[in-house]
Amino acid sequence: MKSYRKELWFETPNRRAFINITPHVEECLKESGVREGLVLVNAMHITASVFINDDESGLHYDFDKWLEKLAPHEPVSQYRHNVGEDNADAHLKRQIMGREVVAAVTNGKLDFGQWEQIFYGEFDGRRRKRVLVKIIGE
Repeated sequence: MKSYRKELWFETPNRRAFINITPHVEECLKESGVREGLVLVNAMHITASVFINDDESGLHYDFDKWLEKLAPHEPVSQYRHNVGEDNADAHLKRQIMGREVVAAVTNGKLDFGQWEQIFYGEFDGRRRKRVLVKIIGE
């Protein structure tokens, strides 16, 4: 069995962002040489997320608005975690959107449905953060 590990780094200029990282993961898969197996993609920060969904700007807008309604950034005083910080909402948004995804690898490709893509969700940006890509298989 082969094993491959790579860290992808992102730094967004804004507090919140959704980045399609599917091409990065596909490049990792190519580098790994794995033809049949699994790929794990994992946000390595507690205020960021990795999830699978459609790459459609209206949907991303809807995610942003929905998450802000569920866990609004302001007023920051509404959160106990924010004593000395201002990112409690980012922790909550990450919890909703998820930490990681696992996808099947078949014939050397991500085995996705028609519209599925992998996204990095940033909820407390403006600093470097990493995403782990771990691939195992034959």
